[in-house]
Amino acid sequence: MKWATPQALGNGCHHWSSDMHVFPCTQCGLCCQNVHLAEETHFLDRGDGTCRHYEATSKECSIYPERPDICRVDRQYSLHYNQQYSWDEFVILNIQACELLQKISSDATG
Repeated sequence: MKWATPQALGNGCHHWSSDMHVFPCTQCGLCCQNVHLAEETHFLDRGDGTCRHYEATSKECSIYPERPDICRVDRQYSLHYNQQYSWDEFVILNIQACELLQKISSDATG
């Protein structure tokens, strides 16, 4: 099963259709700005919690095609989680993590 690009809903949540196997990333950059929060991504920290490959102006990864496996939701699923969760469950867990980062960011700025 594959996932399409998500459509934003009025409540800030997203939905997707099941015709592509792609994580429904909104490209907000919050995961890249908080690599200090997970042990698995500490090695990417440039010293302020942000990934050393994150381009703030474009909200893009400067090494996207060569990014580490930890930055690839689909690869992490295949390598570590496909025996524990269905793809649908894994996507939902990752979306919940995204929403938590959005809340933390909103609370910090608001």
